[in-house]
Amino acid sequence: MNKVLMVAGLVALTGLSVQASAQRDPAYQAARAAKEVGEQPDGYLGVVGGGSPALQAMVRDINIKRKAAYTQSAQANGSTVEQFAFTTGCNLVARVPVGEMYKTPSGQWKENTGTPELDGRCK
Repeated sequence: MNKVLMVAGLVALTGLSVQASAQRDPAYQAARAAKEVGEQPDGYLGVVGGGSPALQAMVRDINIKRKAAYTQSAQANGSTVEQFAFTTGCNLVARVPVGEMYKTPSGQWKENTGTPELDGRCK
């Protein structure tokens, strides 16, 4: 039980630290406000629609940083990167602010109107 709580805590910290770093970027904030990017169930940021090359590059950079953080945390906890990213994705999607975008488990982009749809495997 303690290991589960420790992993859950690390998942939250990993997701929040990478997200906090990105939030200092005005371009990231503008893209979120314009509903051009959103959280995905796999733990990575996604581009809603096509997006400009600059937007795609920004999202790619954020996701590289997320994957590095997930890899480090997964190794420390005896988990896979995919499992760790998915668990973090559950937490990030659950905390998407009202009015911002997220990807549903079925792959559709939606604006959060109160309670985002979570994958059935999210705990």
